[in-house]
Amino acid sequence: MAETSKTTTGVTVRRAAHAARAPRGSGFRVVGVVLVLLMLSSSVPSALYVLYQQKWGLSSGTITVVFALYAVTVLAGLLLFGSLSDTLGRRPVLGGALVLAMVSMALFAGAGGPGLLLAARAVQGLAVGLATGAMGAALLEMAPASRPALGAQVNSAGPTVGIGLGGIGAGLLVQFAPAPTALSYLLLIGAFAVTLVGVVRMPESAPGAGGGFRVVPHRIHVPAGARGRFTVLVLTIVAVWSVGGFYLSLGPHLALSLLESTDYLVGGATVALLAGAATAAQLMLGRTEALRTAVLGLCGLLAGLGLVLLALGLGSASVFLVATAVLGTGWGAAFLGSFRALSTLADPAHRGELTAAVYVFAYLAMSVPAVLAGMLTNIHGLHRTSVGFMAAVAGVCALALLATLRLAARIRAEGSTA
Repeated sequence: MAETSKTTTGVTVRRAAHAARAPRGSGFRVVGVVLVLLMLSSSVPSALYVLYQQKWGLSSGTITVVFALYAVTVLAGLLLFGSLSDTLGRRPVLGGALVLAMVSMALFAGAGGPGLLLAARAVQGLAVGLATGAMGAALLEMAPASRPALGAQVNSAGPTVGIGLGGIGAGLLVQFAPAPTALSYLLLIGAFAVTLVGVVRMPESAPGAGGGFRVVPHRIHVPAGARGRFTVLVLTIVAVWSVGGFYLSLGPHLALSLLESTDYLVGGATVALLAGAATAAQLMLGRTEALRTAVLGLCGLLAGLGLVLLALGLGSASVFLVATAVLGTGWGAAFLGSFRALSTLADPAHRGELTAAVYVFAYLAMSVPAVLAGMLTNIHGLHRTSVGFMAAVAGVCALALLATLRLAARIRAEGSTA
């Protein structure tokens, strides 16, 4: 027993010494690349949905089910493995997620119908769900000491950067390159393989790493003293990702309809415009106080939703494009502000759990409204469904804005920060 204890202690000391010598900045960059690539791969099918519809005769409802299956399996991964990286370590969890991501890309590339498309989306969702808690926590832990807020900023900007690159990249390949339903995925397999090497070489950052592989069904846990703030801030997360889910599933189809175009690049460009505007807003507001950023973002979301409704009423493609840019700006700012405020609510040992809890709400907001919109599109048509959807999300945004303003006022009165 004593010899075992000495061995365990020696391993722990060597692991700590390795972590101390390892280049912290390189690990931060590797995790940032993993985040962008996973989000990029998740948006590539969005640019291809119109093509899949035409090739296989799929309805809008079926497309949103394919999209929602991704979100549901992300949730399954979060609930089963959301806190796994807190004990096993960030590095092995991220490595496993990248292997699953490569499997999903191979399934997408070989898909000849909706069956393999659904299977690919499910495996992809598990990969992202497995990685999400580990990525979020690792970025907070490995952020440069001179810029501690950079971890939360990359956590919020990474998804929008990836979604934008995936939308425009896949759109370009579909329009101008051969094998449009395979080439994007084959390129991503190579990118994931290279990134996997970086993950294997990066330092471990989890305080409790080395505890072994234990799959414990994850319950959403938020510190008792922070539940009021969490409830307020998660309303913004719901509003943000409801918009994201709609644009990633039905947005390209709506853009093609309003622009009266058959150019597949248009669908990908619409997703890229939304995500690009979101990224620009996050970069501009990276040093702004968290709740103020969230309030500005919610105002932008309300303005963008109002412009989308105007574009749909006028049938104007130009107004729709302006509306998408405004909506994206609000989307990025609102997500950045709310995520930064939420990231302060847990101690380091439970960051993986809290980050997973945030994304549980995010992916529920992505999937459930999108599926409902797809089902209603089959009954009422895309135009009328879009009007109802945008009006409903505007109501959620207004509620979130009121609650956030009240929270900010209470925090100021208490003399604390968020």
